[in-house]
Amino acid sequence: MEQDLEKLNQIIQNQEQKIDKIYISVEKTRKYLLWTMIATIAFFVLPLIAMTLFLPSLIGTYTETLSGIAF
Repeated sequence: MEQDLEKLNQIIQNQEQKIDKIYISVEKTRKYLLWTMIATIAFFVLPLIAMTLFLPSLIGTYTETLSGIAF
């Protein structure tokens, strides 16, 4: 009976160690995905927003410059 309890206790301790390792791995994955999302926003979405704000004025300036050139 006591051996069974000792064996069960060992199994529970092993499971706790494995669960702790899984938790650490999941937290690393979560942080990686968070920084991937932040990088995606910084390098893709923000330039798209900036383009919609600045592109019309750049096109207007470019066309004014071209219309001012006489051939």
